[in-house]
Amino acid sequence: MIDGLLILLLFQFFGEVIIRLTGIPLPASVVGMVLLLLALLLEAPFTQRVAPAAGALIKHISLLIFPLGVGIVLQWHRYEEYALALGVAVVLGTLLSMIVVTLMLKKLLGGKHQEATGSHRGDDHAG
Repeated sequence: MIDGLLILLLFQFFGEVIIRLTGIPLPASVVGMVLLLLALLLEAPFTQRVAPAAGALIKHISLLIFPLGVGIVLQWHRYEEYALALGVAVVLGTLLSMIVVTLMLKKLLGGKHQEATGSHRGDDHAG
C-alpha cells in the first residue's frame, strides 16, 4: 500500500510541476488526478498498486474533508460576504453531482439494472 501512496503523491507532484511550468489556473491535485486517469486508461503497469491506497483514502475521506470545514468555520469572517454564493454553489454543485453520477451509473450499468428490476416486477405480479 505504501507504494500506491507514493504513486499517488508522484502524480500530484507531476501536477504541481505542470502547473508551475504552464501557469494553468487549476489546482495541482486536479491536474495530477487527470494524469492518473490517463495512466489508468492506458493501463500502465503500476495502476494495480494504486487501488489499495486509493481504497484506504476513500474509506477515510471524512477525515480528509473535516479540516476544510473547520477552516471555513474558523475563518468565517473572510467568507461572510460570499455566504449566499457559497450556499448556492454547494447546493447546485451537490445536485449536479448527484444527477451526473446517476446518469453515469445508468449508462455504465446499461441493461443490467433493467434486467434486475424487471425480474423483480415479474415476481410481484405472479402472486
